[in-house]
Amino acid sequence: MNVSTTTAAPTAAARLQASPIVEEAIDRAIDEMRRAQAGLNAVRPALSGELAAAYRDLLARASEVRGKSKLFFDYHGSGLGNGPFVELADGSVKMDLICGIGPMFFGHSDPELTRIVMRAAMSDILLQGNLQMNEDSTLFSQLLVDEASRCSRLAHVFLTNSGCMANESALKICYQKHAPASRVIAFENCFTGRSVTMSQIGDNAGNRAGIPLSTLVDYLPFYDAERGEESTQETLNQLETLIERYPGQHACFIFELVQGEGGFNPAPREFFVALMERCRKAGIAVWIDEVQTFGRTGEMFAFDLLKLGEYVDVCTIGKLSQVCACLYSREYNPRPGLLSGTFIGSTVAIQAGLYILNRLRKGKYFGSSGAIEHHHKRFVAGVEDLASRRPEWFGPILDKHGREMKNLRVAGGLGGMMRFTPFGGRKEPVNAFMYNLYDEGVLSFYCGHGPWHIRFLPPLGVMKLEHWDAAFEIVERALERTAEELGRKEAQKARK
Repeated sequence: MNVSTTTAAPTAAARLQASPIVEEAIDRAIDEMRRAQAGLNAVRPALSGELAAAYRDLLARASEVRGKSKLFFDYHGSGLGNGPFVELADGSVKMDLICGIGPMFFGHSDPELTRIVMRAAMSDILLQGNLQMNEDSTLFSQLLVDEASRCSRLAHVFLTNSGCMANESALKICYQKHAPASRVIAFENCFTGRSVTMSQIGDNAGNRAGIPLSTLVDYLPFYDAERGEESTQETLNQLETLIERYPGQHACFIFELVQGEGGFNPAPREFFVALMERCRKAGIAVWIDEVQTFGRTGEMFAFDLLKLGEYVDVCTIGKLSQVCACLYSREYNPRPGLLSGTFIGSTVAIQAGLYILNRLRKGKYFGSSGAIEHHHKRFVAGVEDLASRRPEWFGPILDKHGREMKNLRVAGGLGGMMRFTPFGGRKEPVNAFMYNLYDEGVLSFYCGHGPWHIRFLPPLGVMKLEHWDAAFEIVERALERTAEELGRKEAQKARK
């Protein structure tokens, strides 16, 4: 892709990219890839016993070199897929409905995205950074700012190589703007990344075990659909208490508009408006964490979907965009020297991200009649059909205290953030089901801390509605298998 924006004589790089020899070579390679991926259109087991044995050896080596940090699934890809289907190194094929926890919105081996990647691989720079970057970094940045400024005061962007580093940048911006304020407000069950600081802000004790605590974090309850307006008022009251207890000491409030690790929990606009209005009055930065929601909820930004743009001071994005970023308003533009870093990301990721943003803008993905909304409705219908036919696999959903959550539907989330809750949301059977689902051929993940849910972040950029038929056949098979295993365990307990 020739990204030059000048009208001067073409550079040597532009001539190379425009070369018919290059174009022909890429066309031939893409055609060959299409032929290779043609058979990857359904779930299947390993191709042979020999490949399966070699795969087990590969997994054993992976576990050995990682030490105590084991593989979550027995997964090593072959390097080829076809939309929602991915081939593993043993020749088996699975349907990928989690996509590496979100980055692969356009699935595996998308031909047009592969074409962009092949051209990007010809660049002189493998990794771009803040000392040396090519013009595609600025084009990507400008496109992000253009999209954000349509619906907010966000005017600047700093690119980073991970969502965690985008969040670190956002925190530094808020600290500098509101110095010497040093406290952070976050929601219970939030997740912000795994650096030393972000592990402290994220509400999971296991993620910060053994880490000295140096960040002052105050937690507020997220919206509780069981209690509605009462929940909003309680959170607002607790915010008021924090402001009175620590006057002028809070630099920012980090908002997940849909909680990710916490359970794919959405909240109504009114909940956020009440809190953001109070933050504005108290001089507390409103920081929106969209590392998981970006491009996935029905609009490019979830804050646009909820019409919250006027309140946003800082916003972080990632995953789907390939390159991560921290966006900020003119008022929060930091002093020189605060933001830097050796690497922004690979040239392949930057050009892929630029292509993805343009494809999202021009495609029919967003809005009430967009592909994301159609897929969400199909997902919900599939889960509700299962629950109506086999209610014994679902049952009342219980919170971490054992209380029934009567207003929590068995299927939920928002847009391309999909979750469902089998076995009443109990941790052990939900985890067992997740692994059985993997064995049967569908990649998923969990979320929530009581209740526990199964989550999907499917490749809605390429997935077809009819793919859900095959997905739910496998889901039903895995649910039945899990229920039978639970029944055997209960019988064994009874005999003892």
